[in-house]
Amino acid sequence: MKLGGGVVYGGGPRGNVVPLLLSRGKASLRFSRSYSPSAVIATVNADLSQDHVSFVKDVAATQPPHHLSHLLTILKTRGESIISPGAKQGLIPLAIPLSKNTSGAVTALLRWPTAPPEMEMPVVEVNKHGVWLLAKSVDQFIHRILVEEDAKNSQERNEDIFYASADALEKLYRKGDFAESKISNLDIYLLKKVGIFPDIIERKVIRHFEEGDHVSALVTGEFYTKKEHFPGFARPFVFNAEVLLRVGRNVEAKDAARGALKSPWWTLGCKYEDVANIAQWEDEQIEYIKEKVTEEGRQEDIKKGKEPAQVVLDEAAFLLDLASVEGTWDEYLDRIAECYEEAGLKDVAKFILYRD
Repeated sequence: MKLGGGVVYGGGPRGNVVPLLLSRGKASLRFSRSYSPSAVIATVNADLSQDHVSFVKDVAATQPPHHLSHLLTILKTRGESIISPGAKQGLIPLAIPLSKNTSGAVTALLRWPTAPPEMEMPVVEVNKHGVWLLAKSVDQFIHRILVEEDAKNSQERNEDIFYASADALEKLYRKGDFAESKISNLDIYLLKKVGIFPDIIERKVIRHFEEGDHVSALVTGEFYTKKEHFPGFARPFVFNAEVLLRVGRNVEAKDAARGALKSPWWTLGCKYEDVANIAQWEDEQIEYIKEKVTEEGRQEDIKKGKEPAQVVLDEAAFLLDLASVEGTWDEYLDRIAECYEEAGLKDVAKFILYRD
């Protein structure tokens, strides 16, 4: 079966995509009170954050998020280890690592190869098969962290988080706003005041099912897939397929899963096989993509009138898809970089290959 659609943020044929995420607990480790918040800020901002800012500018060749240093400080204050932005071995090559938590999960920025100029770099959690979307921007992620911390009772709240946010606190969130809002449900506050987050949408659907409200679950699942919410990500289509399958709408679930596979496979939020099973596809999609990245496949596209630069961008996207199936990113790096080089994106090629 051939994939339809246009090119979305970095290469290969893609449908009208949309985004991703599952519910997950957040680490909330705290430093002891003897550890000065100002010392955390000074250490991170003076050293590690500068490494990341320089990396985003000079290696990733894009504009660093304005509050990136604040995010790094907050992550460190939460007990995460700041890691080098070039520590990319074994990770999807589009990730810029920021930190690692005690369970080993890596938080990173996502550098779309051909993103629109106005699109900010999302914050993601990196996994073997790709990424989970945490927030559409650094500011949105910081805003959510501050709200969630403020919503805790005084005994559980880590006040150092607010110190660590420094002037970002004034720009993004005023401490006490959650309580003053009189909104008792934290998820509702986040959706209304901060933004739409995949894990919150998915929790909302699950609650509808628990309450026996299948209509609301279906409506929310469909809402999740609106392309303006999470452009470039496949996860909403995957989750919507699961919702449809749960209510016995198998044909629609199959179509939704096939739609998800028109988006980058590394944004599915699960293994490729899990989605292919719902789509009722076996290996034909993988075989199709393997054919497209051969010399014969490239020449066929050129004969059909596709520009050579677009052909190699598509190839890069196809190779990222193939790498995501088994998480074998490093095996494809050289050819992916060559594709971006041939398409005239030398900075992206350099970024793809960079490793500490």
